Amino acid sequence: MGLSEALPVILILVVLEVILSADNALILGILVQKLPVPLRRKALFYGILGAYILRGVALFFAAYMIQFWWVQALGAAYLLLIAVRHFLRPEEAHAPPPLEVSPAQFWKVVAQVELADLAFAVDSVLVAVALSDAFWVVLTGVFLGILALRVLAGFVVGLLDRYPRFNHLAYLVVGLAGVKLSLGAWDKLMKEVLNRPELAVGLDKEAFSLFILGVLLLGSFWALWQETPA
Repeated sequence: MGLSEALPVILILVVLEVILSADNALILGILVQKLPVPLRRKALFYGILGAYILRGVALFFAAYMIQFWWVQALGAAYLLLIAVRHFLRPEEAHAPPPLEVSPAQFWKVVAQVELADLAFAVDSVLVAVALSDAFWVVLTGVFLGILALRVLAGFVVGLLDRYPRFNHLAYLVVGLAGVKLSLGAWDKLMKEVLNRPELAVGLDKEAFSLFILGVLLLGSFWALWQETPA
């Protein structure tokens, strides 16, 4: 595939990575928000490195990624847990981050970022390889999309700090992302592992991702309109 043919595909991959994984950027922002401000960018940096490694490995083993339903199930359980915990403990919603954290606490957050990345990588890689069979094109598009997501995640952290309502919206989107992952894992388990496609929900992941994006956009107007920064 020549460069002139590859560029449109790469652009599509970047756009898909950003739009269909907008909830991923929110999740990363929420995870690093619990760290002191100077450490947040460092955690996202390590998140970029880890995401590149995970996606690169995943692309090499794309044919087997469909079997990793349990990765999505674990990711879904974790996302639903932190979303439910947020709404059950509203007194913690506006708690300031600690001034200092231990190295163990810092790397725990980085590990949580990587878990979220791995859970979302399953579908992201499968969509990417469906658009092109040229490995370097897929690799370029996915990696540029990851970089764009990390920039967006840094922007999200600022919104979470400045606008209290945005925290509630963010955790709502996290919960929806958990639902998306759990239904996707269930469908993979039924279709590819147990050979019981009649029990699959038949989730349209792209449509559900766009629904989440719509919730995010509408909720952003609610969170930012006539809201006094904290």
